[in-house]
Amino acid sequence: MRITFLGAAGTVTGSKYLLEHGGKRVLVDCGLFQGLKQLRLRNWDVFPLQPETIDAVVLTHAHIDHSGYLPALARQGFSGSVFCTEATRDLCALLLPDSGHLQEEDALYANRRGFSKHSPALPLYTEQDARKTLRLFQPQQFDAEFEPVEGLRMRFSLAGHILGAASVHVQWGSGSLLFSGDLGRDEDVVMRPPQAPPAADYVVMESTYGDRSHEKEDPATAFAEVINRTAARGGVVIVPAFAVGRAQSLMYVLATLKREGRIPDLPAFLNSPMAADTTELYHKHRSQHRLTPDQCRMMCTAAKVVNSVEESRKLNDMRYPAVIISASGMATGGRVVHHLKAMAPNPRNTILLAGYQAAGTRGAALVGGAKQIKIHGDYVPVRAEVASLGALSAHADREELLRWVGRIPQPPKRVFVTHGESVAADSLRIAIQEQHGWACTVPEHMQAVELG
Repeated sequence: MRITFLGAAGTVTGSKYLLEHGGKRVLVDCGLFQGLKQLRLRNWDVFPLQPETIDAVVLTHAHIDHSGYLPALARQGFSGSVFCTEATRDLCALLLPDSGHLQEEDALYANRRGFSKHSPALPLYTEQDARKTLRLFQPQQFDAEFEPVEGLRMRFSLAGHILGAASVHVQWGSGSLLFSGDLGRDEDVVMRPPQAPPAADYVVMESTYGDRSHEKEDPATAFAEVINRTAARGGVVIVPAFAVGRAQSLMYVLATLKREGRIPDLPAFLNSPMAADTTELYHKHRSQHRLTPDQCRMMCTAAKVVNSVEESRKLNDMRYPAVIISASGMATGGRVVHHLKAMAPNPRNTILLAGYQAAGTRGAALVGGAKQIKIHGDYVPVRAEVASLGALSAHADREELLRWVGRIPQPPKRVFVTHGESVAADSLRIAIQEQHGWACTVPEHMQAVELG
């Protein structure tokens, strides 16, 4: 078995791992690079192998940094099957066409405004490309063995990060490999915790929060404090949030706060039709989260869904207290960017970042105290309050990551620490080595390793 780290090595995005065994090639995850420009440019590089030579793709979950390159891969010739859980298939049916649509919109906007260095600016793939890719999906059950290619047996186990998120156990002959995927929290507001990992000879371990712990504060209390002080000065709370996972947690907390009278009964808007569609999936995949049917209904009705572009524009003219939850979660694109452009200059407003902000994103710049952010070629002053709500993160923190890997029944031959910024990955590597004495490596981009 040979593994090549085509992404998520030295960075927290672009998850792609190539497995080669017995003349077959399987790609585990197929994500877009996000964040820093030098990383985003990798999305446009010639793919390092002929896509038509890849026999299958296996997805750990639906987030774009794990699935978003699939339509580009298919556009270049990949025609194999895509294996994932049922919920991941359902979410990709929303996320991938939306990703293609946003890229088409961004290209059109850049051409109309003339701020692109390319003439004309083109999307990496289109909405139609994404819809064609969905025909390749073959959903699998959790804890049921499947064989994506001859000689490789795989099994999904619950990772708890978002609906459908899975760890992937791979077996060949007498060897085995475990991909953690993105791991969720032990005590998440909505999702169930990750399953205990099985034994494996090798482990590919995420390290998003490998160097830090989440705040111990109650997320509902922290959210209420932000809303109350912003409402007191007549402002709007703008929350960039991933349409899958984060938006639903925020709406559930928001509904709970209103029901308990801990915040004013102010208007709330979910400015992401995709997030609204995602929320409905929580009824379908109820076994993966903690909510009762009544709590699901409460979450689904916590905010008014904004569907049209015209309705979205009108929100920018609001002059009364409100909460707007809108994608994307790191403020890299989508409708929330237009809200930031309109509302960041107003000191009455608050920009609330709820979760991890990758280096090079507007979200990371805001958390870092930026006084201005670049949007559509212009610099927008940031006078609004900027607050963080780390306690609502959907990612396991350092302690939870170490707890998960420590539950592996027997010592692996080697742990590969990936999907983290350099400092986070190396910090987790050191911790695993010190706590368990296991061989542990932080692989480099494009590094290939032969597994015994």
